[in-house]
Amino acid sequence: MNRILKWPMLGAIALLLFGAGSLFGADAAPASAPKMATAASVETVQINLNIVWTIVGGILVFAMQAGFALVETGFTRAKNAANIMMKNLMDFCTGSLAFFLIGSAFMFGKTAWGLIGTDGFFMNVFHEAAGWNWTFMFFQTMFCATAATIVSGAMAERTKFSSYLIYSIIVSAFIYPIAGKWAWGGLFGSGSAGWLESFGFCDFAGSTVVHFVGGSLALAGAIALGPRIGKFNADGSINAIPGHNLVIATLGVLVLWIGWFGFNPGSTTAGIGDIGRIALITNLGAVSGTVAALATAWILLGKPDLSMTLNGALAGLVAITAPCNTVTPIGAILIGAIGGALVILSVLALDKIHIDDPVGAVSVHAVNGLWGTIACGLFNAEAVLGTAAASTGLFYGGGFRQLGVQFMGAAAYFVWSFGLGMLLFLAMKHTIGLRVEEDEELKGLDLVEHGNDAYAGFQIFINE
Repeated sequence: MNRILKWPMLGAIALLLFGAGSLFGADAAPASAPKMATAASVETVQINLNIVWTIVGGILVFAMQAGFALVETGFTRAKNAANIMMKNLMDFCTGSLAFFLIGSAFMFGKTAWGLIGTDGFFMNVFHEAAGWNWTFMFFQTMFCATAATIVSGAMAERTKFSSYLIYSIIVSAFIYPIAGKWAWGGLFGSGSAGWLESFGFCDFAGSTVVHFVGGSLALAGAIALGPRIGKFNADGSINAIPGHNLVIATLGVLVLWIGWFGFNPGSTTAGIGDIGRIALITNLGAVSGTVAALATAWILLGKPDLSMTLNGALAGLVAITAPCNTVTPIGAILIGAIGGALVILSVLALDKIHIDDPVGAVSVHAVNGLWGTIACGLFNAEAVLGTAAASTGLFYGGGFRQLGVQFMGAAAYFVWSFGLGMLLFLAMKHTIGLRVEEDEELKGLDLVEHGNDAYAGFQIFINE
């Protein structure tokens, strides 16, 4: 027993002697040492926290590329799966380079008339305060990539791969950055502010700048391309072209949903308490959109359709993206629910007017991007949330001013994105070509465009 106690007792004695020496020795630290944290050190910690959170948010937004790829692949036919994966891979890569070289300057360079940036190409606009600026640039690049990839779904199964790459570069270098300048340029300083910011335009995380712009471009692309072979009959009747894998599509929607927690809360670009509230508001918009889409599809189609319900989740997420920092939980539920119903009605309406959108990109992103933009003018409740002295939403006593600004911004963005999109796609259609040949479309783009078979050895379709 004595031997067992010997070493613990010696250790305790040594610890006491060491403590006494530390207390009375010449090198002992002053008792006030723990209180010597300065305001400067606290600020440094906050800056580093902001960097870490913004990088995490950007990584989550990047994960949305996988979500878009899975959704588009699942909602379309197996013979085009490799082509769709390639498009979603390469529009991110080419778009990132284009944004690095040109787009970042147009978006965040010194403003000319609030319309376009004029300096800082090759990202030289970020030459100072490098620690934060690298982070900010990374985050903004992820957003640019998201806007570019939205169009892929509406143009799926019939677009030439080379033409799609050219489109992605132009959108990332020019169309999206200038749109971003108008509402978000001031994020980099007053000298970079855009004209819509001066009116108090509300788009916290991108219902307008990312989704409405991308969705409007998608609408232009679908119109310029025309419908897939066999989608519509000569008498005007509609043929369903089912997606080949709703399991993949469902997984893609869930990946996108996760990514949205970087998209919306990450847009604070700060590690602050607001991110929790924004995350909750985002989720409420998504779940209410899902439930509303389920109910609407069940009533109109007679069945609880999975593909329609999945698009309802995305519709709710898109709609809540602009007002996620300015609305109450009840407001989020209403916004998401209206978005979920709208996406079903829009999908059915586009079919009736013979606009072929294989994945519902226009209905999800354009229609609900517009709805999210307008929702700010109706549901903004800053005073209720304690983020401002007065609320700007019509339903919270803010009057019609904010609503008018939102409509003005939406109109400007539609003219810009849809107008330039039509010019771009029609120019490509009549020069280098936009659509593959009929026999190539029937065989599938995997083989004719890439020489690949996404399901080699597991053939589940026939190349016609």
